Amino acid sequence: MNLRRILTVAINVFWEVIRDRILYLIIVFALLMGAVVRLIPELAATTEKKIILDIGLAAISILGLIVTVFVSTGLVNKEIEKRTVYLLVAKPISRAELIVGKHLGLSAVLGVLVAAMTVIYLAILSFSRIPYPLESILIASLFIWFELSLVTAIGILFGVFTSSLLATLLTFSVYLVGHSTRDLVALGKLTKNPGLEQLMMGLYLVLPDLARFNLRNDAVYGQVPYLAALITNAGYGLLYGVLLLSISIAIFSRREF
Repeated sequence: MNLRRILTVAINVFWEVIRDRILYLIIVFALLMGAVVRLIPELAATTEKKIILDIGLAAISILGLIVTVFVSTGLVNKEIEKRTVYLLVAKPISRAELIVGKHLGLSAVLGVLVAAMTVIYLAILSFSRIPYPLESILIASLFIWFELSLVTAIGILFGVFTSSLLATLLTFSVYLVGHSTRDLVALGKLTKNPGLEQLMMGLYLVLPDLARFNLRNDAVYGQVPYLAALITNAGYGLLYGVLLLSISIAIFSRREF
C-alpha cells in the first residue's frame, strides 16, 4: 500500500465530512451542557456535580456515536450506490488503500469532534466553578475516541456488502451488544448449561468488547486505571480494528463493479 495515496483519500474524506456540517454538533453539545448546568439545581451538592460530569462525558460519547454510525456505514456504500466507485477503482489506487484511507479520514474527524467537545465541556465546568478531575476526564475522552474509531471499522465492514440502512442497523446492534458481552458470559455461567455457556463465551470472543473503552464512571470519581490496563485496552482496539479492516478489504476486493 502507498502511504501517499492513503493520506490523499483520508484528507478528502476529512474535508468531505467537515463540509457536511457534522461539526455543528459541537454547537449542539455546547447548548446541551449549558442547559444541564442551568437546569440541575443545587450545584453545590456533590451528587449533582457528579451527575453533570457524567452527563457531559455521556453526551460526548453519544453524539460521537451518531456521527460515527451514520457516516461510516456510507463511506464505501455511497460510492457504490452513486456509481462513483467506478472512477475510484479506475485510478491508480488499490481497494485496500481506499478502505484504510476512508477509515483514517473519519477517525481524524472524530478526533477533532471529541477534542472540541472535551474542551467545551471543561470550559463550561471551569466557568461554572464545578471541580473536576482533569487527568481522568482526558483519559476517558481519549478512550471514547478509541471506541468510535473501532465502531468506524465496524460500520465500514457492514457498508461494503449491505445497504446503508441495514449497515446502520447492524452497526448500532453490534455497539449495543458490544457493551454487554461480559454480561453474556456471566449469564452463560448462571445457566449451568455447558452448551449455552460455550455459546456465550464464543460470542464474547467474536464480538468486540466495547466495555473496555468505557471509563466514564471512573473519570467522574477521579479514578485512573493502571497504565498496563490502558495499554492493553488500547492495543485490543487497535488489533480488532485492523482485523475488521482486513475483512472489509477482502470482501471489497472480491466485489465486481
